[in-house]
Amino acid sequence: MRKTKRNQVTVGFVALGCPKNIVDSEKMLAHLAEAGFLIAAEPEQAEVVVINTCGFIEPATLESLEAVKQAIANKKRGKVQKVVVAGCLAQRLGAQLLDRAAGVDAIIGLEQRDAIARIIRDTLASDQSQVYLGPAPCAMVDDRVRLRIGPAHSAYLRISEGCSHRCSFCTIPAIRGPFRSKPMSLVLEEARELVGSGAVELNLIGQDTSLYGRDLKLKDGLAALLEEMEQIPGLAWIRLLYAYPTGITDRLVETITQSGRIVHYLDVPIQHANDRILQAMRRPDTKEDLRRLVERLRAAMPDIILRTTLIVGFPGETQAEFDELVEFVRWARFDALGAFTYFPEAGTPAAGFPDQVPDEVKQARLEALMLAQQEIAFAKNKERFGSRLTCLVEEGGQRTEGRRRRRRQSAIRNPQSAIGRGRFYGQAPDIDSLCIIQGCTAAPGRFVETKVIGTRDYDLVVEQI
Repeated sequence: MRKTKRNQVTVGFVALGCPKNIVDSEKMLAHLAEAGFLIAAEPEQAEVVVINTCGFIEPATLESLEAVKQAIANKKRGKVQKVVVAGCLAQRLGAQLLDRAAGVDAIIGLEQRDAIARIIRDTLASDQSQVYLGPAPCAMVDDRVRLRIGPAHSAYLRISEGCSHRCSFCTIPAIRGPFRSKPMSLVLEEARELVGSGAVELNLIGQDTSLYGRDLKLKDGLAALLEEMEQIPGLAWIRLLYAYPTGITDRLVETITQSGRIVHYLDVPIQHANDRILQAMRRPDTKEDLRRLVERLRAAMPDIILRTTLIVGFPGETQAEFDELVEFVRWARFDALGAFTYFPEAGTPAAGFPDQVPDEVKQARLEALMLAQQEIAFAKNKERFGSRLTCLVEEGGQRTEGRRRRRRQSAIRNPQSAIGRGRFYGQAPDIDSLCIIQGCTAAPGRFVETKVIGTRDYDLVVEQI
């Protein structure tokens, strides 16, 4: 066992999945630190390994299982003693995980997140595998006091949990429970805490952020929350992720338009653009609804950056319906787009639908869609040549290889040798492209003014001015 002189147990943590999982991971890490555990830099260097898993779709499940099996392999080699599995896949599969990954010592459901320290102690004292699993959560969790694993200057802020939509392809309601909003006072307190710890950018997350406050009987709850958040000193950027089309009200658009801190960026998952497929997905939108929304947003904010998510190969999707989707994408000219092939997830209605699309057809359609989006993204990048962008620095300037061999004083004389990375308001952390900043003289978390001078695939090449 690797313990300190004070007999503190070391814990290695593997955080997988979406930003909601990242928040859960940071909260669990805080609980462990407060309980006296030591956090190992590398999982294989720890006595206990915790894997916070994702189980939304098949690729995420496979990635999570691979991480679990790697930890079990390290356990068999004597590198670790206990393997604990938490998160969405643990909630979804429960004790079935013991069959799919023999050697797991504890399985923790989502409602046991804040009991992680006690569970690890119990696991260390037991020779039997334990399953801590209840029904899908129905209470709103408190995310204050987190041990952050991302950059200090940017943070995710969960404003709601769960989902009450009944999309026919989605497992989220069964895993994370019904939609519930975090009380506004709690959101604002957490926001102030994050800003106080150095965050200048807050990225608001939830399964559907646009519905914030509806269960609390708040009218235009998200707009009201944003207006309160704007008053927090030191907060420069507020970004909205996962805003469903039907929840984007006129007041919300007006609030974003008039704000100096809410960036003109919206992540709006539409999933498809053919009316029959949308109906089969149990989505409330039509193609015309989506078209009007895009037009409304661009009319209100000509500089808005729109990101969306799409599914190709949904059961029964014909070539003509897929072509209609691509045509809509070419018309909408989304700035960023994530897409995945449909996976028949157990327990969802769509898994039993007839006319499942062959895998090779789904993959070919995905490639065709992403090529169409690539043309749009590359063209939009070229349109930015010569424009000026305010960038939030993610990585400070690094001297180029040639300059590393010269004196530091020379590098200071020629700031063009410093290369940094950052994001302008139209690039969300972790999911979007970056700005490669030439002549970067600022540290991470600082804002710099830049000029676009080129592109590198999806990234923009800019120079500090």
